[in-house]
Amino acid sequence: MATNKKKLLIVETLSPDGRALLQERGDIEMIEFPNTISAADFNAMLRAHAPVNGVALGATAFGANEIVSSGEMKVVTRIGVGYDAVDVTALSAHRIPLMTTGVANSPSVAECALFMMLALAKRAAELDTLVKTGNWTKRLVTIPYDLLGRTALVIGFGRIGTRLVKRLVAMEMNVLVYDPFKSAAEIEQAGAESVSDLDAALPRADFVSIHCPKSPETVNLFSTAQLQKMKPTAYLINTARGGIVDEAALHAALTSGTIAGAGIDVFAQEPPRPDHPLFALDNVIMAPHVAGVTREALDRMSLQTAKNILSALDGHPIRENVINQDVLN
Repeated sequence: MATNKKKLLIVETLSPDGRALLQERGDIEMIEFPNTISAADFNAMLRAHAPVNGVALGATAFGANEIVSSGEMKVVTRIGVGYDAVDVTALSAHRIPLMTTGVANSPSVAECALFMMLALAKRAAELDTLVKTGNWTKRLVTIPYDLLGRTALVIGFGRIGTRLVKRLVAMEMNVLVYDPFKSAAEIEQAGAESVSDLDAALPRADFVSIHCPKSPETVNLFSTAQLQKMKPTAYLINTARGGIVDEAALHAALTSGTIAGAGIDVFAQEPPRPDHPLFALDNVIMAPHVAGVTREALDRMSLQTAKNILSALDGHPIRENVINQDVLN
């Protein structure tokens, strides 16, 4: 017997609130898949369940092959804001909207960037090791310092960068912002100084925190030349995307004393290989691409993902969450 239900492939990490919103609809059929699924297995799953009308993705890639395999794709959503694993051009060619979760995880990423700054300034990992290894008497050799009066350079003044600036201003830091797409007036209204020359700003910063999208223009935005312009006492924080920082150049800068340390949540290859050179360094703190993954953020993102899917299937996608706005014309 024919069914009029719309079929969705939903990643298992969708939270109960988001799942419940979809389940309330009698015209939705959901099939779950693991976030770690291979590209071949995902394609096979799409073909097995075709026609598939919508997907909610975690880290899974999606492009032309997946469109063909799905048979009748109407909307592609991400439980997050990054979409470098999605072929936007292919989706636009088929007039399929790509939707992300807007501001849902921006507070979490901003907090993680601030946490990394504090952990590095307060030398949290080193002091923890001193206590646990019985080197209490060496505590005055490893002296932390305050963020008060220090200068932070924020790269990108979007959803996350704006929230981080608020937190840094509250910490009584001097805040610089580099974003060629934002007006100086908008940045200054937030209590920060707008800078138009990144290279000229780098030597002023005690912390540099990256919050721009990954694009052809920003791949290796931070490589040897940029790192060499930073203070030897400065720290680099990347909670944006792997590939914006040249990891080989960063390793060289960290081992030569060009910069003091780094906080890294994202890598060019994820997961990174077990013998990644950065793993051996004591002046780096790391996380496995979870800056935007808190319990609260997952709930917010999952709920927004469900709303995005339903809005698109109902023919009225939430405009501000559509990446390829050309499909709305």
